[in-house]
Amino acid sequence: MTAVLFDMDGVLVDSESYWVPLENEEILPKVVPDQDVRADEITGMNYREIYDYLDEHYGTAVDREEFLDVFDEAAHEIFGERAALFPVLSDLLAELADREVPVGMVTSSPTSWIDVVFDRFDLHDAFEVVVSADERDFDGKPEPHVYEYAAQLLDVDPVDCVVVEDSSHGIEAAHRAGTFVIGFRFGGDPGDGPADVVIDSPEALRETVLAQVDERA
Repeated sequence: MTAVLFDMDGVLVDSESYWVPLENEEILPKVVPDQDVRADEITGMNYREIYDYLDEHYGTAVDREEFLDVFDEAAHEIFGERAALFPVLSDLLAELADREVPVGMVTSSPTSWIDVVFDRFDLHDAFEVVVSADERDFDGKPEPHVYEYAAQLLDVDPVDCVVVEDSSHGIEAAHRAGTFVIGFRFGGDPGDGPADVVIDSPEALRETVLAQVDERA
């Protein structure tokens, strides 16, 4: 049985087009001033782990609480007011349901951010499982545990999962879990990560996901 697992940030919604300039122009210059750190270095990571990563590798100029508050406030604005659901996503989810393909979402975002997206776009019944790295007692992306856990919840082997990711950390996590990884360049920058295929439009995303599902049927 094949299952399809989606990341949220930059895959379900076009939020990375808002996160990237915010991180590059406002957050990172304030948190790690005089350091050459770009958003793609942290994209896909849990925001709590981002702070630990920056503090360990560069030293931070703000405390943890202030950093988390800034991210949380920005997330509620981006997900609640600015980001849009990617075109064809609703149709793709409906087509997967018609094929009786199990569908899950695997994200580094906390539940409060997920709820904002699900409430706004009426997605609460769209996924059989939702896994938040922020809510689990294991390391988030690029570690593979979130994808391994999602596959376990769906009672499928990770090798039978098709994953859609837009960040290098997410792609690495899905690859290390043994899944088939689609890198979605339209919502972010998969870079040179170990994606099995890279696509660059929502239409190509739909076609590629359904092709993989049909090939494995």
